[in-house]
Amino acid sequence: MLALLVVRFLLGFDFPLLGCLGIIALSALFNLGLVLALSPQRVLRQWEAALQLGFDVLQLAGLLFLTGGVGNPFAVLLIVPVILAASSMKGRDTLVLAGLAVAVVVVLAAASLPLPWREAPPLVLPGLYRWIAAGALAIAIGVTAGYARAAAAESARMELALHAAEAVLAREQRMSALGGLAAAAAHELGTPLATIAIVAKEMSRESPPGPMREDAELVSSQAQRCRDILRRLAEAPDTEDAVHARVSLPQLLEEIAGPPETDDEVRVEWSVVGPPDTEPPELVRQPEVGHALTSFVENALDFAKTEVRLVGRYDYDSIAIEVRDDGPGFAPEIFAKLGEPYITSRPAGENSPSGHLGMGLGFFIAKTLLERTGAQVDFHNARNGGAVVAIRWPRRDIEAAPD
Repeated sequence: MLALLVVRFLLGFDFPLLGCLGIIALSALFNLGLVLALSPQRVLRQWEAALQLGFDVLQLAGLLFLTGGVGNPFAVLLIVPVILAASSMKGRDTLVLAGLAVAVVVVLAAASLPLPWREAPPLVLPGLYRWIAAGALAIAIGVTAGYARAAAAESARMELALHAAEAVLAREQRMSALGGLAAAAAHELGTPLATIAIVAKEMSRESPPGPMREDAELVSSQAQRCRDILRRLAEAPDTEDAVHARVSLPQLLEEIAGPPETDDEVRVEWSVVGPPDTEPPELVRQPEVGHALTSFVENALDFAKTEVRLVGRYDYDSIAIEVRDDGPGFAPEIFAKLGEPYITSRPAGENSPSGHLGMGLGFFIAKTLLERTGAQVDFHNARNGGAVVAIRWPRRDIEAAPD
């Protein structure tokens, strides 16, 4: 309305003002009806939102018909409803709305009132110009709608994958906290269980043969079983313990590699390389690092022929870990997108050595978790074949403080 009033009374251009104001009044009534008919807390269904955006296209089409059609510079606003649909709706409704906008452009190129102008003879644009302008608008609608749709889909994929990464990190942190709680519980319950075991043995010794002695022996055996369980739980590291809160680089690689398996076709080996006459650094134990490295090793096991190697390297400024395999290496078609969510060439879970399904989230989650610890993650293929995942930290970001 502001644009119409400025053009009519400030610039002095003549056009059907009452007709344009009537279309704007219709839009105001339509919006008022929606406000009164729909609850503010109600979420619109997709087809309802598509109808409202379709009304916006038709309303703008009516205003453009009365003010010069595709020759009116405001015709570019036809792109806006289509972009809104492409960024928030499914493909079918976006295609219908884009088709409606393109149809409106074609109609306006074929028939519309003259473009308002100040001179006496109205400004009549050549037909060729109108059709070229219509073609440019149709192309702009298609390109912007496709771009908005792709951006919205990528944003949704990234958000879903980030939620998965957050869930994995939360699970690792809960498991780490449970280890400390289990150790504390084992320590606190040890004394009462020892008392129960002693009393049960005394009752068993003093009771005559029969059900009473059998019950006492059962209590004694179950108490011993509880003590064995608690002893195993006590072996879990306490996350608040300064000793268990740190891990040396060789120990970390040994934990990730796991115990040596003589029956497996693919073996996991590890080694540490650093300056001579120096001790390997001690690192802050972080669940994110353990989960990410385990994920990379599992992926390497699915593609390796005979060996997966974990190589730890350190110098005075940085600490690095490489995961290498002797498989075919990263496939060329996914190499440029490695580390993005849902990018994978992993075989199906039932046929892969690690038994994991290839959803394409493992690399993304591992990379995201490592980058949060200050690491730089790089993927490449080795010269002699096989894939290499290289992770590097500045020492100050991962090294444990001196005792």
